[in-house]
Amino acid sequence: MNPSQAQLSGKTALVTGASRGIGKAIAIELARRGAAVAVNYRNDQAAADAVVGAIIAAGGSAFAVQGNVSDAAGVDKVFAETAEHLGAPAILVNNAGITRDGLLLRMTEEDWDDVMTTNLKSVFLCTKAALRAMMKARWGRIINVASIAGINPNPGQANYAAAKAGIIAFTKSAAREIASRSITVNAIAPGFVETDMTANLPEELRKEGMQRTPAGRFGLPEEIASLAAYLALPESAYITGQAIIVDGGLA
Repeated sequence: MNPSQAQLSGKTALVTGASRGIGKAIAIELARRGAAVAVNYRNDQAAADAVVGAIIAAGGSAFAVQGNVSDAAGVDKVFAETAEHLGAPAILVNNAGITRDGLLLRMTEEDWDDVMTTNLKSVFLCTKAALRAMMKARWGRIINVASIAGINPNPGQANYAAAKAGIIAFTKSAAREIASRSITVNAIAPGFVETDMTANLPEELRKEGMQRTPAGRFGLPEEIASLAAYLALPESAYITGQAIIVDGGLA
């Protein structure tokens, strides 16, 4: 590992929802920078194990940790197992998220609750759990994966947009509370990114998304991961409370 790849050596990172998509790319990039990474997943153990395998094959350190991070007991389990295997996380990436799109008149209460719990409540629970060790160490990096939908929402995503806007507001409030302890809290707001989620979009919506994006393409998970890794570095210490848009000019 060359010096540029060892910037996070000695740090433990926990990435929620890291078995695929943006979370997977972030986990791999943080490991490439030297962090020991806890790869959180809820259901797909095989996918999480594959991420861990890729990290270890590249000379990094990682393990897969199962847990529902929208549930307090699940969060306690994830943090306890991470601390046991790698040490308490100094870097937390709140990435877990789902969609349950639908027009308001057809959206069920379950659709609303599932998205708000998975996408927003998990950020609260995990951040609170991570802060115990970060406050003691007087150092930490919290990176929340929001969405351009939380700033410039689409129709049919009232639940998702509300949750992502909530993440941005949470980020700004939390950053003000803990900045004096050398703990930063930032959000990344991606536009259209090539993931399983966007792969399932109808073709006409994919074309429309590309036409609306000045860059003329969807982003790559690795392009989000590179920003997340920078926000985890010691050099990013003066950046906090920000929602950084990565959308190819869409907004």
